[in-house]
Amino acid sequence: MKYYIGADLGTSALKLLLVDTDGNIINTVSESYDVSFPNPGWSEQNPEVWWSALVDGIKKLTVGIDVSLISGIGAGGQMHGLVILDENDNVIRPAILWNDGRTFKETEYLNTVIGKEKLAELTGNIAFAGFTAPKIMWLKENEPENFGKISKIMLPKDYINFRLTGVHSIDFSDASGTLMLDVENKKWSSEMLEICGVNEKQLPDLFESFEKTGTVLPDILEELGLKGDVSVVAGAGDNAAAAIGTGTVIDGKCNISLGTSGTFFVSSKDYALLDNNAIHSFCHANAEYHIMGCILSAASCNKWLCEDILKTSDYASEQLNITDDKLGRNDVYFLPYLMGERSPVNDTDARGVFIGMRLDTKREDIVQAVLEGVAFAVRDNFEIAKEAGVNILRSTLCGGGAKSPLWRKIMADVLNIPIDIPSAEEGPGYGGAVLAMVGDGIYDSVSQCAEKFVSIKGTVEPDPEIVERYNERYKKFKEIYPAVKDVFKLIK
Repeated sequence: MKYYIGADLGTSALKLLLVDTDGNIINTVSESYDVSFPNPGWSEQNPEVWWSALVDGIKKLTVGIDVSLISGIGAGGQMHGLVILDENDNVIRPAILWNDGRTFKETEYLNTVIGKEKLAELTGNIAFAGFTAPKIMWLKENEPENFGKISKIMLPKDYINFRLTGVHSIDFSDASGTLMLDVENKKWSSEMLEICGVNEKQLPDLFESFEKTGTVLPDILEELGLKGDVSVVAGAGDNAAAAIGTGTVIDGKCNISLGTSGTFFVSSKDYALLDNNAIHSFCHANAEYHIMGCILSAASCNKWLCEDILKTSDYASEQLNITDDKLGRNDVYFLPYLMGERSPVNDTDARGVFIGMRLDTKREDIVQAVLEGVAFAVRDNFEIAKEAGVNILRSTLCGGGAKSPLWRKIMADVLNIPIDIPSAEEGPGYGGAVLAMVGDGIYDSVSQCAEKFVSIKGTVEPDPEIVERYNERYKKFKEIYPAVKDVFKLIK
């Protein structure tokens, strides 16, 4: 028996899992850290907090464990974040995160001057403010001194892997979200690098997610309290890793994640370029492809409402009075654009909006509106995929929001598909452990591993009557953003 460490490098916490070769979770640890918002719409983190969390977390994870049995580490991580290193591999400035909205000018330039059609030809995607390429362009324009120091450009989980191994690496799934990868042909796009003002030597080497990039360095082994040869695989972007952790590795299978952000993810054997590019075409962690839509605020909307506004952390109690007869009958609507929005509206100016409140509006109506607003925003992406001919019959659901029975039901009824709940809801961390096993030769493929490990503990079926009510509500929801879009520019 061997053990493998799976890491989920999230926005607010690093979650670690210790998993054995039969897929059993032996232990879990979570290390929290803060996000810095130095200006409105900005979002940054010091990469050193990730490393400190990893060191402290692995020590806690392995208490009472024979560490000589730990054979590999695999990570899933928050995507798109810009980590820049100087010639001595020191971090130049805080990482600019995935949900940072400062690059609206660069995004507009890429989509209008370079053009969406050209971008899609080069990368399979159009520009979104959260992507890495616009961040590099912003840095060149606004922090030229820091830009001039760049020796290596990395993403968050790749920085952790570098600290572990001394190797500058990136996997294809994470690289897809930089807007610098030719996704179809799995290579850096020389034209996009030229547009960004960087060269290929400044980028990490490309690997499949399950490929071994190196082993943990001797001094780092000592720092972590580990022993022997511990291999490190390239890992994956958090959504691709979560998809593995939920078994979403078969052509056409869907997974929805309700974490800090919300994602709609469909695996695909072949590369697919959608006509409108409102959702992304990326490489998958199983060496194939996927399409994905991302809303920037999902479970974070509920956290914000409960903790910051209602001053409670008892989420379940806030949902107790929201019974089935109220679903699809709420007159209050919520646009969940607290950090701007990515898919499909691609608007950094967008903000959260409540509409429809009256003197008789109750506390639970507001809570319900938030849960429904996130579900409607996911459906926006769902509808685009359907229009492109993607046939989605059911979906798994993971992330913190998936722990709410009410939210599960709302998702099933808003999307009108069965929602399957995986037995293990560890998402990216579990996927990272799976990748480590494949990279260590324990299993032949990601699909083989996922098929053995992933099971479903329950399914929420849509209620036809509530589905019809939500269909009517969704038609009204779709009218809200176009009606207030211009107002956002006035209040930013």
